[in-house]
Amino acid sequence: MSKVPIALTIAGSDSGGGAGIQADLKSFSANKVYGASVVTALTAQNTLGVNAVHSVPPEFITAQLDAVFSDLNIEAVKIGMLSQVSVIEAVANSLKKHEAKNIVFDPVMVATSGDSLLDEDAVEAVKTILMPIADLLTPNLHESAKLTNTSLAKSNIEMVEQADMLLKDGAKAVLIKGGHIEDKDCADLFKTTTQEEWVNAKRIATNNTHGTGCSLSSAIASNLAHGMSMHDAVCKAKIWLTGAIQSSNELDIGQGSGPVHHFHNLWSK
Repeated sequence: MSKVPIALTIAGSDSGGGAGIQADLKSFSANKVYGASVVTALTAQNTLGVNAVHSVPPEFITAQLDAVFSDLNIEAVKIGMLSQVSVIEAVANSLKKHEAKNIVFDPVMVATSGDSLLDEDAVEAVKTILMPIADLLTPNLHESAKLTNTSLAKSNIEMVEQADMLLKDGAKAVLIKGGHIEDKDCADLFKTTTQEEWVNAKRIATNNTHGTGCSLSSAIASNLAHGMSMHDAVCKAKIWLTGAIQSSNELDIGQGSGPVHHFHNLWSK
């Protein structure tokens, strides 16, 4: 009997359960991976928005990382919400120390509700400290614009231009999520220095999109933990997330932007 691969999420907690650590662990489980977690921040939030954020001290984040890596065989890492420069430095130092592999970095800066989740002075630290050690960067259009100091991309051409800028700044591979561009399809751009591909899915009419970015990056990390190539990990994760969005209306969670249905393939209807 083969061993179950282990993936680690390093992110903030969502008290509403739809995004952050909670969404990551659900995504890991849905994609047949054992999930471990390191909490970087506590948020008071629900489907309507974020009410408060409490950052975890960097030394305690380091202690969590040391505890996990000293005992578990981590095959992939997903990084999410890191709100402060000191936290970014602590995470980067620990990942280097433990020679972490298959790092997927979702640069969480703005919540679906529009709430800012990253200190302004941390943007440069994200670019110079974390981007170079990540194997894949997965920004949405707002995050890509912020990281490249440009305006929001409104076309495929502008998405490619921003991806090239991120690669030039040190990213090894980029997946820019194009869901905010109004089109019949949701086209994500996967780009490396040698490869460019559009990963498409039909746009689904639903308000339940809370945690889509967290869930997608965690699904990619899950697939990498299973030994897939980066390209295949991205494509399979996109298919899984599309199904999770398509089934989200079955849940009826909260009064605002509800979560996707992480277990749409597993729960009996």
